[in-house]
Amino acid sequence: MFMKNIGVALLFMLWFSAVEVQAQAHWTLDSCVRYAIANSITVKQMEVSHKMASVDLLSARAALLPNLDAGVRQNWSFGRTQTQSGLYENRTQSNTGFSVSSSMILFAGGRRINTIAKAKLDLQASLLNIEKAKNDIELQVTSLFLQVLFQKEILRIAQEQFFSTRQQVQKTQLMVESGKVSANRLSDIRSKMASDTLSIVQAAGNLRLALLDLAQSIEIQDLDSFDIVAPESLDSHYTEYPELPVYKDVSADMPQIKAAEINVESARKSLRIAQADYLPTISLNAGLSSNYFYLYQLPNANRTFEEQLKNNLGQYVGLSLNVPIFDRLSVVGRERQAKLNIENLRLTLEKSRKQLQKEIQTAYINATVAYEKRNSAHKAVLSADEAFRNTRELYEKGKLSVFDFAQSQTNLSQARANEVQAKYDYVFKMKVLEFYRR
Repeated sequence: MFMKNIGVALLFMLWFSAVEVQAQAHWTLDSCVRYAIANSITVKQMEVSHKMASVDLLSARAALLPNLDAGVRQNWSFGRTQTQSGLYENRTQSNTGFSVSSSMILFAGGRRINTIAKAKLDLQASLLNIEKAKNDIELQVTSLFLQVLFQKEILRIAQEQFFSTRQQVQKTQLMVESGKVSANRLSDIRSKMASDTLSIVQAAGNLRLALLDLAQSIEIQDLDSFDIVAPESLDSHYTEYPELPVYKDVSADMPQIKAAEINVESARKSLRIAQADYLPTISLNAGLSSNYFYLYQLPNANRTFEEQLKNNLGQYVGLSLNVPIFDRLSVVGRERQAKLNIENLRLTLEKSRKQLQKEIQTAYINATVAYEKRNSAHKAVLSADEAFRNTRELYEKGKLSVFDFAQSQTNLSQARANEVQAKYDYVFKMKVLEFYRR
Protein backbone atom coordinates (compact mmCIF):
# COMPACT_ATOMS: atom_id res chain seq x y z
CA MET A 1 0.00 0.00 0.00
CA PHE A 2 2.86 2.32 0.87
CA MET A 3 4.64 1.74 -2.44
CA LYS A 4 1.35 2.27 -4.22
CA ASN A 5 1.01 5.73 -2.64
CA ILE A 6 4.54 6.62 -3.66
CA GLY A 7 3.81 5.43 -7.19
CA VAL A 8 0.63 7.44 -7.39
CA ALA A 9 2.38 10.61 -6.28
CA LEU A 10 5.31 10.16 -8.64
CA LEU A 11 3.11 9.26 -11.59
CA PHE A 12 0.88 12.23 -10.90
CA MET A 13 3.84 14.63 -10.78
CA LEU A 14 5.31 13.13 -13.94
CA TRP A 15 1.94 13.38 -15.68
CA PHE A 16 1.48 16.99 -14.66
CA SER A 17 4.99 17.86 -15.79
CA ALA A 18 4.29 16.19 -19.13
CA VAL A 19 1.13 18.22 -19.53
CA GLU A 20 3.12 21.41 -18.94
CA VAL A 21 5.71 20.33 -21.51
CA GLN A 22 3.03 19.51 -24.09
CA ALA A 23 1.31 22.85 -23.56
CA GLN A 24 2.78 24.84 -26.43
CA ALA A 25 0.82 28.04 -25.80
CA HIS A 26 2.60 29.71 -22.89
CA TRP A 27 0.74 32.95 -22.37
CA THR A 28 2.17 36.05 -20.72
CA LEU A 29 0.05 38.48 -18.75
CA ASP A 30 0.11 41.02 -21.58
CA SER A 31 -0.91 38.45 -24.19
CA CYS A 32 -3.77 37.27 -21.96
CA VAL A 33 -5.03 40.82 -21.53
CA ARG A 34 -4.78 41.59 -25.25
CA TYR A 35 -6.53 38.37 -26.23
CA ALA A 36 -9.27 38.90 -23.65
CA ILE A 37 -9.95 42.42 -24.92
CA ALA A 38 -9.93 41.30 -28.55
CA ASN A 39 -12.45 38.53 -27.88
CA SER A 40 -14.60 40.18 -25.23
CA ILE A 41 -18.29 40.20 -26.14
CA THR A 42 -18.79 43.23 -23.91
CA VAL A 43 -16.13 45.20 -25.78
CA LYS A 44 -17.55 44.11 -29.12
CA GLN A 45 -21.02 45.25 -28.07
CA MET A 46 -19.64 48.63 -27.03
CA GLU A 47 -17.78 48.91 -30.33
CA VAL A 48 -21.09 48.33 -32.10
CA SER A 49 -22.62 51.08 -29.96
CA HIS A 50 -19.72 53.33 -30.99
CA LYS A 51 -20.45 52.64 -34.66
CA MET A 52 -24.11 53.43 -34.07
CA ALA A 53 -23.08 56.73 -32.47
CA SER A 54 -20.98 57.46 -35.58
CA VAL A 55 -24.05 56.86 -37.74
CA ASP A 56 -26.08 59.20 -35.52
CA LEU A 57 -23.47 61.92 -35.98
CA LEU A 58 -23.48 61.46 -39.75
CA SER A 59 -27.28 61.67 -39.81
CA ALA A 60 -27.23 64.81 -37.66
CA ARG A 61 -24.79 66.52 -40.02
CA ALA A 62 -26.76 65.42 -43.08
CA ALA A 63 -29.85 67.10 -41.63
CA LEU A 64 -28.27 70.47 -42.55
CA LEU A 65 -28.46 69.61 -46.24
CA PRO A 66 -31.49 70.29 -48.44
CA ASN A 67 -33.62 67.40 -49.56
CA LEU A 68 -34.34 66.68 -53.22
CA ASP A 69 -37.35 64.77 -54.54
CA ALA A 70 -38.44 63.80 -58.03
CA GLY A 71 -41.86 62.54 -59.00
CA VAL A 72 -43.69 61.14 -62.03
CA ARG A 73 -47.41 60.66 -62.35
CA GLN A 74 -49.51 59.01 -65.07
CA ASN A 75 -53.30 59.33 -65.31
CA TRP A 76 -55.84 57.92 -67.79
CA SER A 77 -59.44 59.03 -68.13
CA PHE A 78 -62.22 57.28 -70.04
CA GLY A 79 -65.87 57.98 -70.87
CA ARG A 80 -67.91 61.06 -71.56
CA THR A 81 -66.22 64.39 -71.09
CA GLN A 82 -67.59 67.90 -71.57
CA THR A 83 -65.84 69.74 -74.40
CA GLN A 84 -65.23 73.48 -74.76
CA SER A 85 -68.50 73.80 -76.71
CA GLY A 86 -70.44 72.39 -73.78
CA LEU A 87 -71.23 69.07 -75.44
CA TYR A 88 -70.37 65.70 -73.98
CA GLU A 89 -68.29 63.27 -76.01
CA ASN A 90 -66.70 59.90 -75.42
CA ARG A 91 -63.00 60.55 -74.96
CA THR A 92 -59.93 58.58 -73.91
CA GLN A 93 -57.02 60.67 -72.79
CA SER A 94 -53.82 60.42 -70.75
CA ASN A 95 -51.90 62.94 -68.69
CA THR A 96 -48.24 62.50 -67.73
CA GLY A 97 -46.66 64.79 -65.15
CA PHE A 98 -43.07 65.33 -64.02
CA SER A 99 -41.86 67.27 -60.99
CA VAL A 100 -38.67 68.01 -59.06
CA SER A 101 -38.78 69.71 -55.68
CA SER A 102 -36.37 70.68 -52.95
CA SER A 103 -36.69 72.16 -49.50
CA MET A 104 -34.20 73.38 -46.96
CA ILE A 105 -34.67 74.40 -43.34
CA LEU A 106 -33.11 77.83 -42.84
CA PHE A 107 -33.87 78.20 -39.15
CA ALA A 108 -35.09 75.68 -36.59
CA GLY A 109 -34.21 77.30 -33.29
CA GLY A 110 -30.75 75.72 -33.16
CA ARG A 111 -32.18 72.20 -33.04
CA ARG A 112 -29.92 70.77 -35.74
CA ILE A 113 -26.72 72.44 -34.45
CA ASN A 114 -27.38 71.14 -30.95
CA THR A 115 -28.24 67.71 -32.34
CA ILE A 116 -24.83 67.60 -34.02
CA ALA A 117 -23.11 68.73 -30.82
CA LYS A 118 -24.98 66.09 -28.82
CA ALA A 119 -24.04 63.38 -31.33
CA LYS A 120 -20.37 64.36 -31.03
CA LEU A 121 -20.55 64.11 -27.25
CA ASP A 122 -22.30 60.75 -27.41
CA LEU A 123 -19.59 59.51 -29.77
CA GLN A 124 -16.89 60.55 -27.28
CA ALA A 125 -18.78 58.88 -24.43
CA SER A 126 -19.01 55.63 -26.39
CA LEU A 127 -15.21 55.59 -26.81
CA LEU A 128 -14.75 56.17 -23.09
CA ASN A 129 -17.14 53.32 -22.32
CA ILE A 130 -14.97 51.04 -24.44
CA GLU A 131 -11.88 52.20 -22.55
CA LYS A 132 -13.61 51.55 -19.21
CA ALA A 133 -14.58 48.03 -20.31
CA LYS A 134 -10.98 47.33 -21.36
CA ASN A 135 -9.70 48.53 -17.98
CA ASP A 136 -12.12 46.24 -16.16
CA ILE A 137 -11.01 43.29 -18.28
CA GLU A 138 -7.35 44.07 -17.59
CA LEU A 139 -7.89 44.02 -13.83
CA GLN A 140 -9.98 40.85 -13.98
CA VAL A 141 -7.46 38.98 -16.14
CA THR A 142 -4.58 40.18 -13.95
CA SER A 143 -6.31 38.82 -10.85
CA LEU A 144 -6.96 35.43 -12.48
CA PHE A 145 -3.42 35.30 -13.92
CA LEU A 146 -1.91 35.88 -10.48
CA GLN A 147 -4.23 33.25 -9.04
CA VAL A 148 -2.75 30.71 -11.47
CA LEU A 149 0.77 31.69 -10.44
CA PHE A 150 -0.24 31.34 -6.80
CA GLN A 151 -1.63 27.84 -7.36
CA LYS A 152 1.53 26.86 -9.24
CA GLU A 153 3.65 27.79 -6.25
CA ILE A 154 1.29 26.02 -3.86
CA LEU A 155 1.72 22.88 -5.98
CA ARG A 156 5.49 23.31 -5.89
CA ILE A 157 5.41 23.64 -2.10
CA ALA A 158 3.30 20.48 -1.83
CA GLN A 159 5.74 18.61 -4.07
CA GLU A 160 8.74 19.78 -2.06
CA GLN A 161 7.03 18.69 1.15
CA PHE A 162 6.37 15.28 -0.40
CA PHE A 163 10.02 14.84 -1.39
CA SER A 164 11.15 15.99 2.05
CA THR A 165 8.90 13.43 3.70
CA ARG A 166 10.03 10.72 1.30
CA GLN A 167 13.62 11.45 2.26
CA GLN A 168 12.70 10.98 5.92
CA VAL A 169 10.92 7.73 5.07
CA GLN A 170 14.15 6.42 3.56
CA LYS A 171 16.18 7.51 6.59
CA THR A 172 13.62 6.05 9.00
CA GLN A 173 13.74 2.78 7.07
CA LEU A 174 17.48 2.57 7.69
CA MET A 175 16.99 3.44 11.36
CA VAL A 176 14.41 0.66 11.75
CA GLU A 177 16.70 -1.83 10.05
CA SER A 178 19.55 -0.85 12.39
CA GLY A 179 17.24 -1.14 15.39
CA LYS A 180 17.52 2.51 16.41
CA VAL A 181 13.73 3.14 16.24
CA SER A 182 10.63 0.99 16.21
CA ALA A 183 8.65 0.00 13.14
CA ASN A 184 5.75 2.16 14.36
CA ARG A 185 7.76 5.24 13.58
CA LEU A 186 8.18 4.05 9.99
CA SER A 187 4.43 3.48 9.70
CA ASP A 188 3.74 6.97 11.03
CA ILE A 189 6.09 8.68 8.61
CA ARG A 190 4.67 6.65 5.73
CA SER A 191 1.21 7.84 6.74
CA LYS A 192 2.52 11.38 6.62
CA MET A 193 3.82 10.76 3.12
CA ALA A 194 0.42 9.48 2.01
CA SER A 195 -1.11 12.69 3.35
CA ASP A 196 1.43 14.69 1.35
CA THR A 197 0.36 12.77 -1.75
CA LEU A 198 -3.21 13.91 -1.21
CA SER A 199 -2.01 17.49 -0.83
CA ILE A 200 -0.31 17.26 -4.23
CA VAL A 201 -3.50 15.98 -5.85
CA GLN A 202 -5.54 18.77 -4.29
CA ALA A 203 -3.03 21.45 -5.26
CA ALA A 204 -2.89 20.17 -8.83
CA GLY A 205 -6.67 20.19 -9.03
CA ASN A 206 -6.81 23.75 -7.76
CA LEU A 207 -4.23 24.74 -10.37
CA ARG A 208 -6.27 23.20 -13.17
CA LEU A 209 -9.36 25.05 -11.96
CA ALA A 210 -7.42 28.33 -11.84
CA LEU A 211 -6.20 27.74 -15.40
CA LEU A 212 -9.76 26.96 -16.45
CA ASP A 213 -11.06 30.20 -14.93
CA LEU A 214 -8.37 32.21 -16.70
CA ALA A 215 -8.87 30.45 -20.04
CA GLN A 216 -12.63 30.94 -19.92
CA SER A 217 -12.30 34.59 -18.99
CA ILE A 218 -10.17 35.31 -22.08
CA GLU A 219 -12.31 33.10 -24.35
CA ILE A 220 -9.69 30.37 -24.93
CA GLN A 221 -11.24 27.23 -26.41
CA ASP A 222 -8.23 24.87 -26.46
CA LEU A 223 -7.86 24.28 -22.73
CA ASP A 224 -5.51 21.28 -23.03
CA SER A 225 -2.68 23.33 -24.55
CA PHE A 226 -3.23 26.42 -22.44
CA ASP A 227 -0.64 27.45 -19.86
CA ILE A 228 1.00 30.65 -18.71
CA VAL A 229 4.56 31.76 -18.19
CA ALA A 230 5.49 33.57 -15.01
CA PRO A 231 7.16 36.96 -15.49
CA GLU A 232 10.65 37.28 -14.09
CA SER A 233 10.90 38.97 -10.68
CA LEU A 234 7.19 39.65 -10.53
CA ASP A 235 7.30 41.47 -7.22
CA SER A 236 10.71 43.09 -7.63
CA HIS A 237 9.07 46.19 -9.11
CA TYR A 238 7.09 46.72 -5.92
CA THR A 239 9.59 47.03 -3.11
CA GLU A 240 8.76 50.47 -1.76
CA TYR A 241 5.95 51.44 0.55
CA PRO A 242 2.77 52.29 -1.42
CA GLU A 243 1.95 55.93 -2.14
CA LEU A 244 -1.56 57.37 -2.15
CA PRO A 245 -2.54 58.62 -5.63
CA VAL A 246 -3.79 62.21 -5.91
CA TYR A 247 -7.54 62.05 -6.50
CA LYS A 248 -7.60 65.17 -8.67
CA ASP A 249 -5.05 63.69 -11.07
CA VAL A 250 -6.78 60.31 -11.16
CA SER A 251 -10.30 61.63 -11.72
CA ALA A 252 -9.13 63.69 -14.69
CA ASP A 253 -8.03 60.54 -16.52
CA MET A 254 -10.57 57.92 -15.46
CA PRO A 255 -12.84 57.09 -18.43
CA GLN A 256 -15.90 56.54 -16.24
CA ILE A 257 -15.60 60.07 -14.82
CA LYS A 258 -14.96 61.66 -18.20
CA ALA A 259 -17.90 59.73 -19.68
CA ALA A 260 -20.18 60.86 -16.84
CA GLU A 261 -19.14 64.48 -17.41
CA ILE A 262 -19.82 64.16 -21.13
CA ASN A 263 -23.22 62.61 -20.42
CA VAL A 264 -24.17 65.70 -18.40
CA GLU A 265 -23.12 67.97 -21.24
CA SER A 266 -25.02 65.79 -23.71
CA ALA A 267 -28.12 66.14 -21.55
CA ARG A 268 -27.74 69.93 -21.70
CA LYS A 269 -27.75 69.70 -25.48
CA SER A 270 -30.92 67.61 -25.26
CA LEU A 271 -32.52 70.42 -23.24
CA ARG A 272 -31.63 72.96 -25.92
CA ILE A 273 -33.03 70.66 -28.57
CA ALA A 274 -36.30 70.44 -26.64
CA GLN A 275 -36.41 74.23 -26.15
CA ALA A 276 -35.92 74.78 -29.88
CA ASP A 277 -39.50 73.59 -30.41
CA TYR A 278 -40.70 76.87 -28.84
CA LEU A 279 -39.21 78.82 -31.76
CA PRO A 280 -40.56 79.17 -35.31
CA THR A 281 -39.20 77.23 -38.24
CA ILE A 282 -38.30 78.89 -41.54
CA SER A 283 -37.96 76.78 -44.67
CA LEU A 284 -37.02 77.48 -48.28
CA ASN A 285 -38.92 75.55 -50.95
CA ALA A 286 -38.29 75.35 -54.69
CA GLY A 287 -39.35 73.14 -57.54
CA LEU A 288 -40.35 72.75 -61.15
CA SER A 289 -42.94 70.66 -62.96
CA SER A 290 -44.32 69.92 -66.42
CA ASN A 291 -46.85 67.59 -68.03
CA TYR A 292 -47.78 65.90 -71.27
CA PHE A 293 -51.39 65.50 -72.48
CA TYR A 294 -52.57 63.06 -75.16
CA LEU A 295 -56.09 62.68 -76.64
CA TYR A 296 -56.57 59.35 -78.37
CA GLN A 297 -59.58 60.47 -80.51
CA LEU A 298 -57.54 63.29 -82.14
CA PRO A 299 -54.00 61.96 -82.56
CA ASN A 300 -52.99 64.57 -85.14
CA ALA A 301 -54.07 67.40 -82.89
CA ASN A 302 -51.69 66.40 -80.09
CA ARG A 303 -48.47 68.36 -79.82
CA THR A 304 -45.18 66.50 -79.47
CA PHE A 305 -43.88 65.28 -76.14
CA GLU A 306 -40.87 67.62 -76.15
CA GLU A 307 -42.98 70.63 -77.15
CA GLN A 308 -45.53 70.06 -74.44
CA LEU A 309 -42.87 69.59 -71.75
CA LYS A 310 -41.27 72.87 -72.78
CA ASN A 311 -44.52 74.83 -73.02
CA ASN A 312 -45.97 73.41 -69.80
CA LEU A 313 -42.84 73.89 -67.69
CA GLY A 314 -43.41 75.76 -64.44
CA GLN A 315 -41.15 76.76 -61.52
CA TYR A 316 -41.73 78.00 -58.04
CA VAL A 317 -39.69 79.33 -55.12
CA GLY A 318 -41.14 80.05 -51.72
CA LEU A 319 -40.52 80.58 -48.04
CA SER A 320 -42.58 79.01 -45.29
CA LEU A 321 -42.84 80.06 -41.67
CA ASN A 322 -44.21 77.69 -39.07
CA VAL A 323 -44.93 79.25 -35.68
CA PRO A 324 -45.85 76.89 -32.82
CA ILE A 325 -48.78 78.25 -30.82
CA PHE A 326 -50.22 75.37 -28.80
CA ASP A 327 -49.18 71.72 -28.92
CA ARG A 328 -50.99 70.38 -25.85
CA LEU A 329 -47.93 71.07 -23.64
CA SER A 330 -45.81 68.41 -25.34
CA VAL A 331 -42.83 70.78 -25.64
CA VAL A 332 -43.21 71.78 -21.99
CA GLY A 333 -43.17 68.11 -21.01
CA ARG A 334 -40.06 67.38 -23.06
CA GLU A 335 -38.31 70.40 -21.57
CA ARG A 336 -39.09 69.32 -18.01
CA GLN A 337 -37.94 65.77 -18.70
CA ALA A 338 -34.69 67.10 -20.17
CA LYS A 339 -34.06 69.22 -17.06
CA LEU A 340 -34.76 66.28 -14.77
CA ASN A 341 -32.42 64.12 -16.84
CA ILE A 342 -29.66 66.71 -16.39
CA GLU A 343 -30.17 66.64 -12.64
CA ASN A 344 -30.15 62.85 -12.60
CA LEU A 345 -26.92 62.70 -14.60
CA ARG A 346 -25.34 65.30 -12.32
CA LEU A 347 -26.12 63.07 -9.37
CA THR A 348 -24.70 60.10 -11.28
CA LEU A 349 -21.51 62.07 -11.91
CA GLU A 350 -21.24 63.00 -8.23
CA LYS A 351 -21.82 59.39 -7.27
CA SER A 352 -19.12 58.23 -9.70
CA ARG A 353 -16.64 60.73 -8.28
CA LYS A 354 -17.30 59.64 -4.71
CA GLN A 355 -17.10 55.99 -5.74
CA LEU A 356 -13.75 56.61 -7.44
CA GLN A 357 -12.41 58.40 -4.37
CA LYS A 358 -13.54 55.49 -2.23
CA GLU A 359 -11.90 53.00 -4.59
CA ILE A 360 -8.61 54.93 -4.50
CA GLN A 361 -8.57 55.08 -0.71
CA THR A 362 -9.53 51.41 -0.45
CA ALA A 363 -6.85 50.41 -2.97
CA TYR A 364 -4.25 52.37 -1.02
CA ILE A 365 -5.20 50.81 2.32
CA ASN A 366 -5.30 47.34 0.75
CA ALA A 367 -1.84 47.89 -0.72
CA THR A 368 -0.36 49.06 2.58
CA VAL A 369 -1.89 46.12 4.44
CA ALA A 370 -0.63 43.72 1.77
CA TYR A 371 2.84 45.26 2.05
CA GLU A 372 2.93 44.63 5.79
CA LYS A 373 1.50 41.13 5.41
CA ARG A 374 4.15 40.23 2.85
CA ASN A 375 6.95 41.34 5.17
CA SER A 376 5.41 39.54 8.14
CA ALA A 377 4.85 36.39 6.10
CA HIS A 378 8.50 36.37 5.01
CA LYS A 379 9.65 36.65 8.62
CA ALA A 380 7.30 33.82 9.56
CA VAL A 381 8.89 31.61 6.88
CA LEU A 382 12.37 32.30 8.22
CA SER A 383 11.26 31.37 11.73
CA ALA A 384 9.37 28.27 10.58
CA ASP A 385 12.31 27.15 8.44
CA GLU A 386 14.73 27.44 11.36
CA ALA A 387 12.32 25.57 13.63
CA PHE A 388 11.91 22.82 11.04
CA ARG A 389 15.65 22.35 10.61
CA ASN A 390 16.02 21.92 14.36
CA THR A 391 13.05 19.54 14.48
CA ARG A 392 14.39 17.49 11.58
CA GLU A 393 17.77 17.19 13.23
CA LEU A 394 16.19 15.96 16.47
CA TYR A 395 13.88 13.61 14.58
CA GLU A 396 16.77 12.05 12.68
CA LYS A 397 18.47 11.44 16.03
CA GLY A 398 15.34 9.69 17.25
CA LYS A 399 14.61 12.30 19.92
CA LEU A 400 11.28 13.49 18.49
CA SER A 401 8.18 11.67 17.33
CA VAL A 402 6.77 11.62 13.82
CA PHE A 403 3.93 13.80 15.05
CA ASP A 404 6.36 16.52 16.13
CA PHE A 405 8.21 16.27 12.82
CA ALA A 406 4.98 16.38 10.81
CA GLN A 407 3.68 19.34 12.79
CA SER A 408 6.87 21.32 12.22
CA GLN A 409 6.90 20.43 8.54
CA THR A 410 3.25 21.43 8.18
CA ASN A 411 3.96 24.72 9.93
CA LEU A 412 6.75 25.44 7.46
CA SER A 413 4.60 24.55 4.45
CA GLN A 414 1.77 26.69 5.76
CA ALA A 415 4.13 29.60 6.36
CA ARG A 416 5.48 29.29 2.82
CA ALA A 417 1.96 29.10 1.43
CA ASN A 418 1.02 32.20 3.41
CA GLU A 419 4.07 33.98 2.05
CA VAL A 420 3.14 33.06 -1.52
CA GLN A 421 -0.41 34.22 -0.98
CA ALA A 422 0.79 37.47 0.59
CA LYS A 423 3.20 38.03 -2.28
CA TYR A 424 0.62 37.69 -5.04
CA ASP A 425 -1.97 39.58 -3.04
CA TYR A 426 0.53 42.41 -2.67
CA VAL A 427 1.40 42.33 -6.38
CA PHE A 428 -2.26 42.55 -7.37
CA LYS A 429 -3.00 45.33 -4.87
CA MET A 430 -0.02 47.29 -6.20
CA LYS A 431 -1.15 46.77 -9.78
CA VAL A 432 -4.57 48.14 -8.84
CA LEU A 433 -2.89 51.14 -7.21
CA GLU A 434 -0.64 51.52 -10.23
CA PHE A 435 -3.73 51.43 -12.44
CA TYR A 436 -5.04 54.56 -10.70
CA ARG A 437 -1.69 56.34 -11.05
CA ARG A 438 -1.01 55.78 -14.72
